Amino acid sequence: MRALQLERLDGPEGLKLVDVPEPEAGDQVLIDVVAAGVSFPDLLLTQGKYQMKPPLPFVPGVDVAGVVRSAPPGAGVKAGDKVMAFTLLGGWADVVAAPPGMTFRIPEGWSFEAAAGTVMNYHTAYFALHKRGRLRTGETVLIHGGAGGLGTAAVQVARGSGARVFAVVSTEDKAEVARSAGADRAFLSSGDWVSRVMDATKGKGVGMVFDSVGGDIFDQSLKCLAPEGRLLVVGFAGGRIPEVKVNRLLLNNLDVVGVAWGAFVTQKPQLTSEISKALAALADKGFVEPLVGKVFPLEQAAQALRELESRQATGKVVLRLREG
Repeated sequence: MRALQLERLDGPEGLKLVDVPEPEAGDQVLIDVVAAGVSFPDLLLTQGKYQMKPPLPFVPGVDVAGVVRSAPPGAGVKAGDKVMAFTLLGGWADVVAAPPGMTFRIPEGWSFEAAAGTVMNYHTAYFALHKRGRLRTGETVLIHGGAGGLGTAAVQVARGSGARVFAVVSTEDKAEVARSAGADRAFLSSGDWVSRVMDATKGKGVGMVFDSVGGDIFDQSLKCLAPEGRLLVVGFAGGRIPEVKVNRLLLNNLDVVGVAWGAFVTQKPQLTSEISKALAALADKGFVEPLVGKVFPLEQAAQALRELESRQATGKVVLRLREG
């Protein structure tokens, strides 16, 4: 089968299209991949900067959508089902084996492209906002990177959970994407967005910040949290891992909360089913509907990764492998 394999830790340039044997099914769900998500962890993996460092060569790809070829007993899906799955590795290939507990039927009416970037982003968003952030109905949530795949997922989950949603983005075009995802307000990161957030909350600040950017954004976010506010540390797309002086937390009774969905569900896999049901309910109500950005053929995965690296991407960037 075709697979896009990382042969060198040179970033996207280390990828090469190769022929490799198809995976063995074992106790996994075997999926003929139609579309695969392109994510920030994929980019970090190609650079050797992700916390997981698989030996070279390996096939990246954490999210896929496709058709089940075979499934073990009790998997919850069967041959012929259209599914989306979290694979961690191996998704950028014609066929992939996925854990049964991380494989879900695609909701009616969704395209394979929409489903391809759903599991990691939406499960992460729900886990962050509800399990780690303890989101309360009526709170105001500020979401950084609100036009990207993870950001739009967080916007939709927060709005579907009854929150007022603000987004911080880098351009006016991205502000429009964030608003189309459901954000009530969108602020440009190049301006004095902290003052604008404080004005929009009449000086009270927001109850929660969803931060997948890090760096200076993290430092500024502490300034617009309301007393007892929570800052969710989801990632560091900006490149710099920030530090915090804890006296700033003490003065306003603030929480800085770590969010690592993948690590958590590895230890407590039963949470996956709970989150899946909650997201399905939000999808039924029209709140969860993935925004697809650019779609590339498998051969152009390096270009897709560069879209993420340059912060040009909006919505979920996807690879198309075959017709569904």
